[in-house]
Amino acid sequence: MSAGRPTVLVVDDESSILDSLRILLKNSGFDVSVALGGKAALEQLEKAMPDIVLTDIRMPQISGMEVLDAVRERDVQTPVIFMTAQAELRTAIEAVNRGAFYYVLKPFSNDDLVAIVRRAAEARQLRTENQQLKREIRRRDRRVGGRPIGTSRRFVEVLQLAEQVAPTDSTVLVLGESGTGKEVVARYIHELSERSDGPFVSINCGALPETLLESELFGHVKGSFTGAVRDKQGLFAAAGGGTFFLDEIAEMTPATQVKLLRVLQEREALPVGGTEPITVDVRVIAATNRDLDEEMRAGRFRSDLYYRLNVIALRLPPLRDRTDDIPLLAEAFLERLAHARDHATHRITREALEVFNAYDWPGNVRELENALEHAALVSESQEIGPAALPERTRSPRATPLVSDQPPANPTLEVVERAYILWVLQSEGGNKTRTAEVLGIDPSTLYRKLSRYDTTAVD
Repeated sequence: MSAGRPTVLVVDDESSILDSLRILLKNSGFDVSVALGGKAALEQLEKAMPDIVLTDIRMPQISGMEVLDAVRERDVQTPVIFMTAQAELRTAIEAVNRGAFYYVLKPFSNDDLVAIVRRAAEARQLRTENQQLKREIRRRDRRVGGRPIGTSRRFVEVLQLAEQVAPTDSTVLVLGESGTGKEVVARYIHELSERSDGPFVSINCGALPETLLESELFGHVKGSFTGAVRDKQGLFAAAGGGTFFLDEIAEMTPATQVKLLRVLQEREALPVGGTEPITVDVRVIAATNRDLDEEMRAGRFRSDLYYRLNVIALRLPPLRDRTDDIPLLAEAFLERLAHARDHATHRITREALEVFNAYDWPGNVRELENALEHAALVSESQEIGPAALPERTRSPRATPLVSDQPPANPTLEVVERAYILWVLQSEGGNKTRTAEVLGIDPSTLYRKLSRYDTTAVD
């Protein structure tokens, strides 16, 4: 239902009737547009949907029944009222059975017609409010039950921003290391959006060669290349009315980036081998684990595409910076695993969690889930202790912070240790302030310092 005065499209093949109905309904509080015949009505429906359609049944070329079908294809909630003569009463009744709101017999009184149109407007308003209420309840339930797992400060800040932008149609760029849950957050945004009733379609842009990726994204026409034996709908079209998640966006070739830029700018996509673009109605969420600034400097990623994608940026923290969330994640993963295999839920011991907290998780949340599945399979009881954990998590390789012969290519852990200790020294040993500067929780800082085994924790 549009804001303000309800909009009514009046359709008839007599201009005098259109003029009188336009004056009547406008004086009765409606915004009125008219169409001289069914063909003109279909053209107007292509441009914008009114709140109500008032149409004659019998018209040359395109009948009122065809107008009804066109309205219902575009929006089944739009009430259609028929004006009909006694001789066409059976057709009008059939129209109501096919979804028309009501019919009025000619000749009709102005008061009767206005009363019916007002009833149609009220019915449309009630449906709209009911849909909004259901959508709000669904959003609330998803926030409570479907929210990605985590209570650490940095992760919660990301989720709060995701919830803030979800109701909009803005493009979102999700950044983070591999395995941090970028697709999980993208799905969460979709579930909270106005497009939640539409499809969520995802593709890994690095999993396909360029020619196949273009065909998957934009579709192709028959004969456009060897093996194209029929027209194929692209994923942009398949995601119509919903959300399209483009994972590993930095893996796209420059040629495909140009085509994606056109989709974002023009809201239309050109199938491979085609000459006529198709209209695209999707919300795009892109993700990458690469540094796009560096990719642009190296000439591998277009700056104009970057700025189109980077309307809202969400940067997911790695698991090593949100180790407070490991117990919650572990519990959720073990419950999911138990449900999938129809057995009792395993419990992870405190000792096993301490091992997990000391590990750096290069594979992030995905690696944690795999490690727990491994542990649940090899554990001889319902309790998962350190012995059941994968070897790599129990014996993380330690690299000295300082040595007489430092490595030529220091690991991320070495650099992280050096930086944390440098910030700590710069802040005069104040751990609270150090944590704020680093953007991590104080508890995370204490665990890192304990793992480094330095006098800084004294």
